[in-house]
Amino acid sequence: MLKRWSLPILLIYSITLTSGSLGRVSSIPKLGSSFDDKIYHFLAYAVLTMVLYNFIATTTVKFKILFSASIAIIYGIIIEGLQSILTDFRTPDYYDVLANTIGVVIAVLLLKLKNKLKLK
Repeated sequence: MLKRWSLPILLIYSITLTSGSLGRVSSIPKLGSSFDDKIYHFLAYAVLTMVLYNFIATTTVKFKILFSASIAIIYGIIIEGLQSILTDFRTPDYYDVLANTIGVVIAVLLLKLKNKLKLK
């Protein structure tokens, strides 16, 4: 990804994720399972971790993968807490935090594999 696009992509994705997490979302396609919501959480936070990493990779921060993962997990916890404070139609769910964290962990493993294989 071009370095100059990493921050705009991160900002757009973060705003979209925040809006989707705190707003009313009714048009998300059904996947046909009883845990569609958790699959979406998993995917959203795996992508967030990757997008964060792509931005942080352009900086001088050490431990880029760990920093990206930490920000994504903390962000997910904060969003879950805000759902009960800012909305009356959403409730925090520990299983959402777990799904977010699993998405982050899988993204970290993929990033480590990518770095190990030295893929561009």
